[in-house]
Amino acid sequence: MEEKYMELALAWARKAADLDEVPVGAVVVRDGQVVGEAHNRRELDGDPTAHAEILALRQAAKTLGGWRLMDCDVYVTLEPCPMCAGAMINSRVRHIYYGAADPKAGCCGTLMSLTEDERFNHRAPVVGGVLEEACAKVLKDFFRKKREKKDRS
Repeated sequence: MEEKYMELALAWARKAADLDEVPVGAVVVRDGQVVGEAHNRRELDGDPTAHAEILALRQAAKTLGGWRLMDCDVYVTLEPCPMCAGAMINSRVRHIYYGAADPKAGCCGTLMSLTEDERFNHRAPVVGGVLEEACAKVLKDFFRKKREKKDRS
C-alpha cells in the first residue's frame, strides 16, 4: 500500500518539475482515500511556505472539515524539512512515509527526528525509503537539467 500512495506523490512531484518547481509531491490519505494532494509551489506562488506537504495538509484539513488529521497518513517524496515536520506534529498525523532522505534539511530522521521527539505532545512514526530510488531520481534529474541549462547560458 505504501508504494501505491508514493506513486501518487511521485506523479505530483513530476508535475512540479514540469512547472520548474523543485519536484516534491505529497499525498494525505485517510481510510484508503486521498484527502489532500499537492506539489511544491514556492516559485509559482512566491510563498516560502508553499511546500507540497503544507499544501496537502491544508487541502486535507479543508476536505475533512478540521485541522486534526489524527487518522491520516502522509506520503511525501522527500524527507520533510523542519517546517513541514512541525506542521505534521501540529496536525497530529498518524504516520509519515517519505521517499528520499534530505541530508540538508531532513527532520524525520536525517538531521533530527522532530516527529518522534518525546518532548512534543504528539508523535508520528516515520518510514523512510519508500520508492527511494524513484523519488531521488526525479530530484537528481531536475537539478541536473537546471545545471545543464545554466552551463549553456
